Amino acid sequence: MYENLLSLRIKEINEALAAYFVADKDCYREIMEAINYSLCAGGKRLRPVLCLAAAEFAGMDYQKAMGAACALELIHTYSLIHDDLPAMDNDDLRRGKPTNHKVFGEDMAILAGDGLLTYAFELLAAIAEKEAIPPERVLKTIKDIAHHAGIKGMVGGQALDVKAKDTVLDRHYLDLMHRHKTGALIKTSLRSGCILAGRDDLLALLSRYADKIGLAFQIIDDYLDVAGDEAKLGKKAGSDLRNKKATYITLLGKEAALKEAETLYGQAVALLNPHGERAAFLKFLAKKIVFRDM
Repeated sequence: MYENLLSLRIKEINEALAAYFVADKDCYREIMEAINYSLCAGGKRLRPVLCLAAAEFAGMDYQKAMGAACALELIHTYSLIHDDLPAMDNDDLRRGKPTNHKVFGEDMAILAGDGLLTYAFELLAAIAEKEAIPPERVLKTIKDIAHHAGIKGMVGGQALDVKAKDTVLDRHYLDLMHRHKTGALIKTSLRSGCILAGRDDLLALLSRYADKIGLAFQIIDDYLDVAGDEAKLGKKAGSDLRNKKATYITLLGKEAALKEAETLYGQAVALLNPHGERAAFLKFLAKKIVFRDM
């Protein structure tokens, strides 16, 4: 049942993204090609799916959150393009295809990322008019996403990651880095759905849920980097080792890291238990997120 629902949501998200990025005569052709190359390369659409699921959990028609959901995917895609650059992780493969800078060059890849980020906020600003959602909710959503995507969230986490290269990290630093670099955008994906629905009373609950699944997601990401199937991952395995990055696997070992991810998953699901069937899809998503490609 929920597998079908997830497939439907991903299809709807992909259709919405395609509609937003129909070639525009006023746009430089190559920048649009670079943007569409990464945006349409597949992916699990985790963050927009979580946004729509949170909106529905909060009692709103999930379609009204589609603009925010797509904006979150644009932000995520920009971060991947920049993360793959030689100055960052220097990766050659993403989602089973050559990385953006390998196809379009570093200059155009940087601009494609910049274009995705700025267009994300154009989409967000249009929500009030398009979906008849109170402007104060839209403004609060924009502020929340900007906070979690910026220097106090995802960008800050990436800065911690860059600073940590060739450094022996302790557990506190690793958690701090990944709660920002990976977890922050997952958290605001859930929070934005609630904010648009006007259900601020659910923010604390879904923030805690996001913290659990965000950290578990990263632990499994580290595990898959050493034990995953490259065909499923769509990128080269072992990149963390090649880049001499500290991971949960190097710090905890495989077995302990997997056990920790399982514990975090259990805690995330337990948070939702009081909400019964209404939270069933979010529980399903937690399992899909944590135990993906295993």
